[in-house]
Amino acid sequence: MWNMTTKADIERVLWSACDSFRGKIDSSRYKDYILSMLFVKYLSDVSKEKRQEYMRQYENDERRVERAMSRERFTMDGESTFDFLYENRTATDIGQKINVALSHIEDHNSSKLRGVFRAIDFNSQVDFGEDVRAKNATLRNLLEDFNGIDLRPSQLGSADIIGDAYEYMISNFASDAGKKGGEFFTPSQVSELVARLVNPQENDRIYDPTCGSGGLLLKAYKKVPNGKVAVYGQELNAQTWALCTMNMFLHNVDDAKIWQGDTLSNPQNIENDEWMTFQVVVANPPFSLDKWDSGFLSNAGLDAKGKKQEKMTATLDPWRRFDWGVPPASKGDYAFVLHMLKCLDANNGRMAIVLPHGVLFRGASEGKIRQQIVELNLLDAVIGLPANLFYGTGIPACILVFRKNRTRRDVLFIDVSGDGNYEKGKNQNILRDIDLEKIVDAYNSRENIDKYSYVASYDEIKDNDFNLNIPRYVDTFEEEELVDIDEVKTNITSIEAELAEVQAHMKKYLDELGI
Repeated sequence: MWNMTTKADIERVLWSACDSFRGKIDSSRYKDYILSMLFVKYLSDVSKEKRQEYMRQYENDERRVERAMSRERFTMDGESTFDFLYENRTATDIGQKINVALSHIEDHNSSKLRGVFRAIDFNSQVDFGEDVRAKNATLRNLLEDFNGIDLRPSQLGSADIIGDAYEYMISNFASDAGKKGGEFFTPSQVSELVARLVNPQENDRIYDPTCGSGGLLLKAYKKVPNGKVAVYGQELNAQTWALCTMNMFLHNVDDAKIWQGDTLSNPQNIENDEWMTFQVVVANPPFSLDKWDSGFLSNAGLDAKGKKQEKMTATLDPWRRFDWGVPPASKGDYAFVLHMLKCLDANNGRMAIVLPHGVLFRGASEGKIRQQIVELNLLDAVIGLPANLFYGTGIPACILVFRKNRTRRDVLFIDVSGDGNYEKGKNQNILRDIDLEKIVDAYNSRENIDKYSYVASYDEIKDNDFNLNIPRYVDTFEEEELVDIDEVKTNITSIEAELAEVQAHMKKYLDELGI
């Protein structure tokens, strides 16, 4: 077992590959090249090992081996393999050869991997510049970096190693200094918490309308040991959509449906002209998205005065998601909430969404939407998280949990931001396993815990004008110790005596010096 490939081995190769690019291409771009090459290497090694097994089984009968290989989870031709690319690493057209390989992989596996490499070009002049020799040297280094790692399933300690290394890599790009990577990665412990709160069950349909690289979906999927759930997601960014599709494939979630496009103005969760609903909905949408309505307005017709419509209205949405109110154009948080509530199964729908704290107390149209959500008894819990948990932003976030068919009208508030409820990190704070357990236990038991959780009645929330700001419900005020005045007076007298003694010594020295 000593020579098994570990997650650390893979991470070492990935960082070595990063070194091949650093200083030449921005890290937010070169991640696509490295993760794509990791994907190709993994597919190649899996395919190579399968072929060797069949060759032994069918005693080198090529025809039978080919037939068996064609029934495998994916197929690769000779010019798509990593070994072929590595052998040609010094070719002057190596960039084109890699592009052809990626194109063949898509063509041969179109039901699972169609379009997954469309946003990447190993011949890109934008990324590599016009110096062909420099580009070829970089690509040769990349192939040599990956040649040193064995990703055959028999050499991997567990099936999750490759997927976990993939997510590790994405997380490191997300935390890269100054990079706005948080948009495609939710920290693992936050994803884990969200998954536990919605508690997926066998035969559930799980959906994330802003799925990024798929971390939230995968955490929810793994909560059902036999994998008997259906996974759906949508992502706007084409590169991130590709990462998500590869990520699902690497975690053996072959039947996941990941759509690409704007979830708000172009929702893809439509089946036979009917709106699809889901038992479990999870999401970490972009915080307070500005111009979230641009997709609607660009398709809007002329108003009564013959002018292009400039303001979003509920009637612009054919699916009637904004009948309770249209969120402000500068803050898309409730646009995503309303979309997700529309997606929630009427009988057993559970949903958890990560949002900025502003959604709890901002007024105007957001206040009206919030009031209707509470009045219709959809909000189940509000959980305030510590600051500095997320990549790219230090602001604290909260998780709102919603449920359809609730039998109670109260709302649970949990405040995790206090000392001792998380681990303070140098660059980033962390929720530990013990912290997650405490949150989930408090959510399930719905008890009042001093300075931590509070069950607020509907009337209390109504009396607060439907303001959900957590400090209104969870009192975290720490009383200061009573001051002993007599002790303070004694200390002052003692200090004054010491000061007089020092001043006397000083005068003596100054007199001696004649000053």
